[in-house]
Amino acid sequence: MKNKSTFTILTLGCKVNQFESEAIEKTLCHKGLMSWNIGIPCEKNTDKSLPEICIINTCTVTAKAAMQSRQAIRQAIRLNPNALIIVTGCYAQTKPEEIAAISGVNWIVSHDEKGSIPDLIESFCDSENKHPSIVFYGFDKKRDTKFNDMPATPIGTRTRPFLKIQDGCNAFCSYCIVPYARGRSRSLSEDLVIEKLHEFRNARRKEVVLTGIHLGVYGKDLHPAKSLFQLLLKIWEQGLIERLRLSSIEPCELSDDIIELAANWKGLCPHFHISLQSGDDIILRRMKRPYDSDFFRNLVLKIKNRLPDAAIGVDILSGFPGETQQAFENTVHLIESLPVSYLHVFPFSPREGTAAFRFSQQVSSKIVKSRCRILRELSDRLKYYFYNRFVGKTVEVLVEEKCERMSGLLKGISRNYIPVMFYGKNTHKNSLMHVKIQKVNSRNMVLGKI
Repeated sequence: MKNKSTFTILTLGCKVNQFESEAIEKTLCHKGLMSWNIGIPCEKNTDKSLPEICIINTCTVTAKAAMQSRQAIRQAIRLNPNALIIVTGCYAQTKPEEIAAISGVNWIVSHDEKGSIPDLIESFCDSENKHPSIVFYGFDKKRDTKFNDMPATPIGTRTRPFLKIQDGCNAFCSYCIVPYARGRSRSLSEDLVIEKLHEFRNARRKEVVLTGIHLGVYGKDLHPAKSLFQLLLKIWEQGLIERLRLSSIEPCELSDDIIELAANWKGLCPHFHISLQSGDDIILRRMKRPYDSDFFRNLVLKIKNRLPDAAIGVDILSGFPGETQQAFENTVHLIESLPVSYLHVFPFSPREGTAAFRFSQQVSSKIVKSRCRILRELSDRLKYYFYNRFVGKTVEVLVEEKCERMSGLLKGISRNYIPVMFYGKNTHKNSLMHVKIQKVNSRNMVLGKI
């Protein structure tokens, strides 16, 4: 490469986006570029100059996420006026014309070409080209139905790296723009998953988080078809990793086999983040969700019966069209009646192109904000109750961060997703430690002792 360029990547949205950004960063570093990001240890730019290339990996799951993506693009242009500005991700995929209207954007890259960004940058750096006014990459062809493999990133500061094993979604829930942004469901082959886990193990990573847009349908598109349970069983049999964690999973896809495997294999973390969305059956049908509140209730109780210490996180979408006060209260009562550990709360926002965009009975923004506040306060209470169950008990934590400057405490994550702060040495980072939980303060900070 003629010029040793510097670059920075800003990532919005989900764990899949984070994985893809880290993969792009890793490849660019291997090509000799210098990263301004903290995630990967490569040569850093130490002078006062600005990065020459800015990549913004966008999100559009909600209207707020799309707005934040636009803000991030404009901020990158403002702070780096002479940089090559590259925009990719879900917002770029669904609304490229809106991004093109932002003065200063140079490239807009589709999801299918996201993995090619390092090669495109390398070609550009080796040429005599000036920054183009606007170039679209990957929008002039039929959407790819093959899994867009990107390199895993076992190097870097992340102690619990993500591994994307599935992409896309076929569900088309009435509120969700993601299938239009990410395309059809597709999976990474079992052999490549195993190969990448070997890389993480060789890099001395103790935990890997398997992630995907619709993780629970992993393998259905492979030939012959596979399942997520079969993959997990193979990983267990080969002893590939000390701790494996699943990212978000749909209720109907958290099978009895997976729950039973977690009960018998210490390596599969007893932590399930389940996408409920609503506790009201009428709203669930309007959302095109393939289960009802009784199914979810029985699932949570089944998990707790086999895994009493498991953390159960729940996604809730508040303010969906037609969500009456009674429907909202049904959701609250369902959650309050179950041993749920925490909530991820999202306000409904109509996404153009989805069925719910034109639904009647829209809920006012004031009511939506109030309901989200109530649910988040409920989440704080659930966390406090869950964390306090373990006071006086010893848990295994993976130390994620060095000592904080102010408190001098290390931070680690238990197998069942409890963040624990404790005194220790910086050399403990990326180590599995046994920590006794001593107290939970009023801010839900869990304090412990090695």
